[in-house]
Amino acid sequence: MRNQRVLVGMSGGVDSSAVCMLLQEQGYEVIGLTLRMWDHSRQFAEGSADPDYVIEARELAASLGIEHHTLDLREPFRNEVVQYFIDEYMRGRTPNPCVMCNRFFKWRSLIDEADRLGCEKVATGHYARIVSVDDIPVLACGVDSHKDQSYFLWRLTPEQLARTLFPLGAWHKTDLKEYVREKGYVAKAAKKESMEACFVPDDYRDFLREMLPDIDERVAGGSFVDAQGRKLGTHKGYPFYTIGQRKGLEIALGHPAYVVRINAQKNTIRLGTPEELLASQALLSGIRIDERFIHSATLSVRIRYRSAAMPATIRLADDDHAIVTFATPVSALAPGQSAVIYNGDMVVGGGIIEDSRLLRKYENAG
Repeated sequence: MRNQRVLVGMSGGVDSSAVCMLLQEQGYEVIGLTLRMWDHSRQFAEGSADPDYVIEARELAASLGIEHHTLDLREPFRNEVVQYFIDEYMRGRTPNPCVMCNRFFKWRSLIDEADRLGCEKVATGHYARIVSVDDIPVLACGVDSHKDQSYFLWRLTPEQLARTLFPLGAWHKTDLKEYVREKGYVAKAAKKESMEACFVPDDYRDFLREMLPDIDERVAGGSFVDAQGRKLGTHKGYPFYTIGQRKGLEIALGHPAYVVRINAQKNTIRLGTPEELLASQALLSGIRIDERFIHSATLSVRIRYRSAAMPATIRLADDDHAIVTFATPVSALAPGQSAVIYNGDMVVGGGIIEDSRLLRKYENAG
């Protein structure tokens, strides 16, 4: 019986490189695929036609003796993922580009290429696990709580999970780096990794200005307002602020102020106190939940990547919306961000946070 072929998404970094090594050790026939989705000028050495991450992935594949392919997806990625990112900020929302990309772009591309290359599975360097519940694959947290990336993967379907391997789910990052060093790849284990969206190298505001050269003249001159709508000052433009932001407001009120609400239509930003950021309920759109768990007494919801999952209950309002009620109030619900639903360490659903002013419309539904 021949070894099972698996297509590994290779970024050139330590995680996906380790995946290739681990799967080889487990007896898989590994095929490498690098998705070329966005280029930055600083990724190119002088005279090179390829960005450094493509070259690094290709060189690692050669050193491991595995087949390697590069798929140029720059144009569709720009049209689908980057445009979504821009559009959300221009709507006064805070996008989750990685969440959208994983479900609708990256996994679609990986699985299509896996089919073309005769690979039964795809694998990535995400810190997450897949468990089986009643023979249905369910996403679960990685064991390294500091690196767990289940939040970004909640939109993957059971069909996609059934084709997926997450070899790093049981690893801690420090142990993995040591494993890579012991394999002889010392420089790769020491390489600094980016924590931002792959197409935003620095401040997202600079990226918006690069993509929309006229953005400042379109949005500058809006007003900071208080809860009564009274003008407090002038801001630089609503897309450049996020819910809960305190620093960088450049306004002196004699007390700390936080961004409480963003109104893109009026180009106003409401400032308020930390108490005004608290909410006991959230409205989610695009809801997906495993109905086997919807009445579980141990559900929790994470409203941003770097926050803890908070105990909550879920009530479906209609086929697309749900209302989350938190056991204790949460701070800074940002429309556009994902709210991911957990049962213990399993991801059982999620949705996109909507403006709390829409809650009243759905409170009596369902």
